[in-house]
Amino acid sequence: MGKTVVLVYSGGLDTTVCIPLLREEYGFEHVVTVTVDVGQPREDITDAGERAKILGTEHYAVDARAEFARDYCVPAVRANADYQGYPLSTAIARPLIASKAVEIAQRLRRVDAFAHGCTGKGNDQFRIEFMLRTLMPNVPIIAPMRERNMTRSEEIEYARARGVPIHQSSEKIWSIDENLWGRSIEGGRLEDPNYAPPEEIFQWTQSPLSAPDTPHILTLTFENGIPVALDGQPMEPFALIQHLNELAGQHGVGRIDMIEDRMIGLKVRENYECPAATVLITAHRALEALVCARDELRFKAQADRAWAELAYAGLWVDPFKESLEAFINKVQERVAGTVTLRLFKGSAVVIGRQSDWALYDESLASFDDKTAFDQSEMSGAVKAHGMPARLYYQLKRKHSS
Repeated sequence: MGKTVVLVYSGGLDTTVCIPLLREEYGFEHVVTVTVDVGQPREDITDAGERAKILGTEHYAVDARAEFARDYCVPAVRANADYQGYPLSTAIARPLIASKAVEIAQRLRRVDAFAHGCTGKGNDQFRIEFMLRTLMPNVPIIAPMRERNMTRSEEIEYARARGVPIHQSSEKIWSIDENLWGRSIEGGRLEDPNYAPPEEIFQWTQSPLSAPDTPHILTLTFENGIPVALDGQPMEPFALIQHLNELAGQHGVGRIDMIEDRMIGLKVRENYECPAATVLITAHRALEALVCARDELRFKAQADRAWAELAYAGLWVDPFKESLEAFINKVQERVAGTVTLRLFKGSAVVIGRQSDWALYDESLASFDDKTAFDQSEMSGAVKAHGMPARLYYQLKRKHSS
């Protein structure tokens, strides 16, 4: 048997072009393709298998949907994971995809290299290679698109010249990545920040303009910061997220059009559809606001941001991430209760929240109750409020006159 390479294979343009490249330019006789199902459309998984068969690879398809929901999406909810307005859908899937490729590689008799289709301008090269090197540090990694500095148009021409089956064309050149937690669309005219995205790029979300004219009310139940039920019906994370994607998407919830700062410093225009992630993080934040003390919320916002930045970078096993999760997970012990939301014309608005751990007391907060809190006792506290600032202001005026 000749040299063997394990290719992290999505079935898309970049990874499909890698197959003949690995044979022609790198000398690998045995190409093993690994496609990991983290919630893509079923036809994408099927198409990837068919392309792999046409191109003569040893192909493996791994169903990791439930694991992705449980061990990646749920922690993202608990950390309110958001990077510059993006709920980290693509980012959190990459460590799992790479780890599954390693599992396949460890079952093979021989592996001379790993390969992936990431470009040199994107984030995924960091995320995938970090996990591959962490789990199998002695196996070299090849990145044909990056090493050969190929453009998307050049990839299309290369594929056409060799009869490689692809869906892209020079006219419809969208680059799409999809998993259970979200869908990203980039490339083509979308690279122009001033170009309005056409409706054709969206598949998960109805246009808010044509979404139902009647709002939809739903209630989510959380235990330990984990969504466990929808409208009182217990559900495992995978089924709940899947159902929310469909429900919220019908109401146009979860469209994101943003300028994103990539890891290497490039600003890029990105479009996302994240219906379930948008609803769940919105609800989770509302419940935390009800049960957490002010200083907890302030510190957790910092921890959440640091967690999201590590997850964005693909550093899933970083010690700092584990330390952050120790705090986050402790807080989640009290994040239990229900949150009611209204989905309407692209918005997901919290309209109710309830918890046995609520730090809210109606009698203390009410302007119509004077028995639980004697307002007259606040006079001294108000007089002392801001004393250093008042002294500073007086001194500043004195020295400037």
